Amino acid sequence: MSTTAAPVQSAQGWLSRSEAWLDSKGKGAWIAAMILGFILFWPIGLALLFYMIWSKDMFKGSCKSRRAHRQSFRTSGNSAFDAYKAETLRRLEDEQEAFEAFLQRLREAKDKSEFDEFMDERAKSKRDDAENGDPVEA
Repeated sequence: MSTTAAPVQSAQGWLSRSEAWLDSKGKGAWIAAMILGFILFWPIGLALLFYMIWSKDMFKGSCKSRRAHRQSFRTSGNSAFDAYKAETLRRLEDEQEAFEAFLQRLREAKDKSEFDEFMDERAKSKRDDAENGDPVEA
């Protein structure tokens, strides 16, 4: 092994341990580290900001991470209970997806009814203008 490989490995180990520690503390720790980085030396804060946005997906939805977190629960040691728990979690996730699809359909129906109402009001306004002798706009 060369002498340059050891410092690189120790630096990677230190960075990995730091990242794991910040992850265990949550978003607040990452934000505090970024602010401290800006205070001490602005390129450090900027580097942490870019790392948080692009590498950690901090500002994206966390549905996937919630599923991964749920699946990472430790086992109870009882295979029947673990199978029951896995099936229950899967069923609940399916129900949540169905409910979210239902809400999306409701939003789309509401949008369509609001648009139809707008178009009806617009057509009524044009009819009223035509009856009053006002020029009709194209």
